Amino acid sequence: MATAAAHQAAGTEPDDAASMAARTAEHQAAFDAAVAADERIEPRDWMPDAYRASLVRQIAQHAHSEIIGMQPEANWITRAPSLRRKAILMAKVQDEAGHGLYLYSAAETLGASRDELLDKLHSGRQKYSSIFNYPTLTWADVGAIGWLVDGAAITNQVPLCRCSYGPYARAMVRVCKEESFHQRQGYESLLALSRGTQAQHDMAQDAVNRWWWPSLMMFGPPDDESSHSEQSMTWKIKRHSNDELRQRFVDICVPQAESLGLTLPDPDLVWNEERGHHDFGPIDWTEFWDVLKGNGPCNDQRITQRRRAHEDGAWVREAAAAYATKHGEKHGEATA
Repeated sequence: MATAAAHQAAGTEPDDAASMAARTAEHQAAFDAAVAADERIEPRDWMPDAYRASLVRQIAQHAHSEIIGMQPEANWITRAPSLRRKAILMAKVQDEAGHGLYLYSAAETLGASRDELLDKLHSGRQKYSSIFNYPTLTWADVGAIGWLVDGAAITNQVPLCRCSYGPYARAMVRVCKEESFHQRQGYESLLALSRGTQAQHDMAQDAVNRWWWPSLMMFGPPDDESSHSEQSMTWKIKRHSNDELRQRFVDICVPQAESLGLTLPDPDLVWNEERGHHDFGPIDWTEFWDVLKGNGPCNDQRITQRRRAHEDGAWVREAAAAYATKHGEKHGEATA
C-alpha cells in the first residue's frame, strides 16, 4: 500500500520513551491514513494491538463456525433422498472445511497459533455462531440452512471482501463464491419440496418456521448492545452494522419466500413504504444469549463431537509434521 514504508516497524528500537512514543504516533498516523484511504493493511504492516486482537477474535469465531457448521448437515449425508442430493451435500460440507482452513490461515498471519485457537474453541473460551446449536430434524432442514443460514452468511460476508485487513478480505472472496453455490442449492431444494406433495410442502414450511428467527440472530445483537461493531466499522473491518445487515437480509428473503410458495413465521412482517424496507417483529434476544452461553439444544453435542474429531485426527497431524520435517531435512541436504 502507499503508506507501507511509514507503516512497517523496521529499523532499530527507539532509544528512550519519548522517541518510542513518537515512533508509535507516526505508525498510528500512517495506519489511520491507510484505513481512511481504503488501503489494505497487510501482515507486516504496523497495526494497533487492539486492531490485531479484534481481527483474531472475529476471524477465529468465523473459522470455528465453519468447522462446527459441518456437523448439522453432515448428519444427513447418508440419508439424502438421491445420489444427486448426496453429492451436492458432500461437496458443501467439504467446502465448509476448506473455509475453516482459509480463515485459520488468515488468523495465523496475525501471529495467532492454530493450535491455540482450537484449544480455545474446545475449552469454550472462544465462541462460534449460535445458529449451529440447533438440530436438523428433517431433510428439509438442509434446504432451509442453505437458503436462510448461508443466505445470511452471504449478506454478512460479501462486505468483508472489502475488509481493511488484506488476508481476511482475500479469503472472503473465495468463501463468498462458494457460499453463493450453497445458498442456491438450498433454495432449489426447498423449491422442489414446496412444489412436491402436501407432506413435502409442510416439511419445508416447518423447517423455515424453525430456522427463520435463529437466522436473524446470526447478525449479532442489536447495534446498541453490540460491544465490538462500532469500533470494527471505524477500522473498516466491518462495513455495515448488525441491524443494517439484518434489515438487508429480511428485504431479500421476503420476495424469495413468495417465489418458494412458503411463508415467513412473523405476523408483524410488512412492507413499510415510508422506510422503503420491511418491518419485522421483535427477536427473542434472551434465547440468543442463552444459546451463546452454551444452553442451546445442541451445544454439548457439537463441541463434544468437535473434540472427538480433533483427538481422532491427532495421528494425521503427527504424520504430516513428521513428513514435513523429513522433507525439510532432505531438502536441506540437497541444497547444502
